[in-house]
Parts: sequence; C-alpha cells; structure tokens
Amino acid sequence: MIQNNESVSLRRLFLFFIPLGISVLLINLSHVIINGTLARSDPSMQVTIIAGYALGMSLLNVTERPAVLMRQTCSALVRDRVSFRAVARVSAFVFGGGLLFGATVAYTPVGHWVFGGAFGADAVVERQAIETYYPLMFLSVFSGLRCLYQGIIIYKMKTRWLTIGMVFRLSGMFALSQYFLHTGVHSAWQGAAIFLFGMIIEAAISWLEARKLLKEMPEKDDACEVTKPRHVLGFYSPLLYSAFIVVWVSPIMNTLMGTTEKSSLTIASFATAGSLMNLMLGFFTYFHQIALQFFKSHPHLVKRFTLMLGFIPTVNLLIMCFTPVGPWMFSHVLGAEEELLQASIHALRGFLPLVLVFPWLDTLNGIVMSGGETKLMFGSQLANAVTTVTMIVVLSLALPGWNGVLGSMAQSIGVCVELLFLAWLFRRNHRTVK
Repeated sequence: MIQNNESVSLRRLFLFFIPLGISVLLINLSHVIINGTLARSDPSMQVTIIAGYALGMSLLNVTERPAVLMRQTCSALVRDRVSFRAVARVSAFVFGGGLLFGATVAYTPVGHWVFGGAFGADAVVERQAIETYYPLMFLSVFSGLRCLYQGIIIYKMKTRWLTIGMVFRLSGMFALSQYFLHTGVHSAWQGAAIFLFGMIIEAAISWLEARKLLKEMPEKDDACEVTKPRHVLGFYSPLLYSAFIVVWVSPIMNTLMGTTEKSSLTIASFATAGSLMNLMLGFFTYFHQIALQFFKSHPHLVKRFTLMLGFIPTVNLLIMCFTPVGPWMFSHVLGAEEELLQASIHALRGFLPLVLVFPWLDTLNGIVMSGGETKLMFGSQLANAVTTVTMIVVLSLALPGWNGVLGSMAQSIGVCVELLFLAWLFRRNHRTVK
C-alpha cells in the first residue's frame, strides 16, 4: 500500500505511527475532559448525569461508526481525485443517514422509546440521555468529514497533521469545559456540546490540509481502478454491515446492566473505567494502519513492530489496576469518589484481557484490509457481538451485584473470541487460495 518501492525501515514505521498514536491518546484525553467535567456536577446529580451521557454516547456509536469507517476506506482506496470523488459520494449518503437518525432521536418520541423503553432508564436518566442528542445529532457529520480527509492525510504519510488537529481540538474542548465549570454543570448535554465543539475544530483542520494534498494528486491514476461509488461499496459494505452489528452491542449492554442491583452505578462505573482503559490503550489503536500501508511490501517489519509495542498497553493497565496510580487517576482526573471510585477500579480490571489481545487483533484487521478481504471482518465482529451480548446476559443474571465489571468482562471475552475467529477465517481463506 505504500506509494512506491522505496526502502522502509522501522524508523519510518515509528515516524508514521507515533503521530497517529499521539492523536488517539489526545482523543481519549478529550473524553477524560468531558467525564471529568460531568463528574464535577452537583454530587446529588453526578451519577445520573454521567449515566445519561453514557447512554447517549452508546447510541451515538450507531450513527458515528459508519462515518468513522470512511478513514480506512479513503486511505485504502483513494489514489487520485477521481477515486476521491467516488468515496465522497458514498460518504455523503452515510453522513446524511447519521444526521437523520440523530434528529429522530432528539426531536421525536423515538428518543423516549429507545432510552426509556429499550434501555430501561428511569425518567431522569432518560431526559439526560435525550438532551445529549441535541448537539450529538450533528456529531456524526463532522466526525465523518474528519475521517474522510484524514484518510488522504494518512495515505500521503502526513500523519503529524492528525496530532496537530487533535491539539487544537483538545484546546477548544478544554476552554469550553472550563466555561461550563465556571457557569455550573447541570446537564449531560454540556458534555455532548464539548465533544461536538472539538470535533468541528478537528474536521476543519483536516479539511484544510487534505485540500492541499488533493490538489497534488493526479486527476486519474491508471493503476487505480476505483472510479465509481459501486467500486467503493465492494470494500466499504462489509465494514458497514459489521458496524451495524457492533454498534448495537454497547446499547444492549447498557440496557442489560440497567437491570442489575445498582443500575446507575453499574453504568457509570463501566463508562468511567472505559474512559481510563481507552486512555491506556489509545496510543496503540493504529496498528491496523501500519499493516494496511506496509504489510504487503514489508511483512517482517510489521510483525517486528507489533511485537515491540504490543505488550505496552497491558503493562500500563496493570499499573492502573494494582497500584495507587489508578485510584489517583479516577479521583483527581475523572472526579470519581467513594462508591463510584471502587466500582470503577473493579471494572477496569475486567478490561485486562481486552487490552492484552487488542494489538494483535488490530494488526490482523489491517492485514485483512490490505488484501481487500473485509468480508472476513464481518464474520469475526459478528462473533464478537454475539459472544459479548451472551456474556453480559449470563453475568448480569449470575452476578447482579458486581456493577461495571460485568460490562468489562463481557467485552474482553468478546474481543478474545473475535481474534480467534478472525485468525481462523484468515488461515482458512488463504489455504483455499493456495
């Protein structure tokens, strides 16, 4: 997938990867800013506001995930301006669908049916969740535009611009969070507003840089076969089908966790632990781009690179789980106290298997995408979704007093199954080809 046959070294892989990793780390810091802001609301409303925001964000994945897939699609397929226009046409339908869905949740009875009915939230949490959608209905559009233009930036190896965009995004979010802390935090929609404001900033910066890179690309590259939207759909559709399955896992989990003994504490501790887990894992969530761009030409370097970095997230999470560093982070950074703090620590420990296997799963996903075999990912992610939902049902019934760790354990088991199933599908597919 690299642009020519020039020599590639580990140094180049690091120079390509580090800005990507930093940008994701900053993304997760942005979630820490939001959760930390909401956690500093009135103590009597803290759990309710965080739970409402968590429910709203879990449903947002339904509309945002298809838009986020435009990053991989663009970086894998766009090689000239003709192919970019084909990808952009597909993305326009994706963004429009996300906007329509968000507006339906925010301004029709569908919001009540989803949060109050399907999710089983009480009236107060339901109101908080619906209010998050007033700003969130626009987020999938700006998130998608950001990913579309970042696909070009990644292909052209200008990954430092992802870090630059995140620095500006983070600065804007921090400024708005300080404004809300000054005026008073009283609703989950304030967290969603912070998120949307940052996404608009990052999308604008990505567009400015990608526009320059597009002008440097040829109108038509003879080696590129992507000229029409139907050519894009062959790669994108399996990813989209996978997304429609996976994105419902989080809402279903929140619904089932809402049936436990302390439902609000279960949901809030799972969300709080998840934000810290993502912070530990964040720097290492772009292994798939390393494999996508370099595996075909330099597979030995990709394997070596993954072995060098793949165990670092697990070490980081172990430190958070079993030393005073974790409680300090939850208390001083995320604002969790007393019962929420203890439940969040327990939930964080349940994420250990997930963090251990994720780098290898992400690398294998990149290898699969580099060969255009995205149908395999549909099968593996379906296995993940079925396993995760089954486990949260079993665990919620068997251990209803375990709070947020139920969710983290179910997700970890699901990711382990996804890796095993994808490896089996990949090996079977390549034995058949040979």
